[in-house]
Order: sequence, then C-alpha cells, then structure tokens
Amino acid sequence: MVISQVMQLITGIFEGLLGIPVFGGIYIMGSGYTPLFVMLILHIITLVLATRDRRWIAGSVLGIVTSIIGFIPLVGMTLHWITCIVLIISVFQPRRY
Repeated sequence: MVISQVMQLITGIFEGLLGIPVFGGIYIMGSGYTPLFVMLILHIITLVLATRDRRWIAGSVLGIVTSIIGFIPLVGMTLHWITCIVLIISVFQPRRY
C-alpha cells in the first residue's frame, strides 16, 4: 500500500466521522470550522500524492469541494458521506496507466 492510498483511507475515515449527524455538526461548529480547514489541507496533500502515484483523484477533488462548502448543515453532512464513500472506494482502485 503506497502513501497515497494510506492518505485516501485516513481522509475517508475522517470524512465519515465528520458526516455523523449530530456529532459531526457539533464538532465542526464548536471548533470554529477549523476541521474543515484541516481537511482541506489534507485533501490537497492527498491529491498531490495521488497524482504523483497515478491513483484515482476523484475523492480528493470531491473532498476539497466538501471542505469549501461543508459549513452548510445538511449539504455538508451529505457531502461528507459521499466523499467518505468515494475515498474508501478509491483506495481499492488500480493505478491509472
């Protein structure tokens, strides 16, 4: 497993945790939306690593979009779930050639 796959797995798990209905919202708002900024940085790092390793980048791109508009309560929660699923699926995708 290459580092980009590990980062995709880690960011996927974090997105899943942020998508938990009440817990995720309270955590994000209670922390002053800092988790969204941290996730934005992690998704950018993951995107660079995945591009370098020729891995699937859709999850990282979707994660960047989620981090930018994730402050909207129901939209953010739904996007966190979708991003989580796409990132976990991308871990098991073969390399692009």
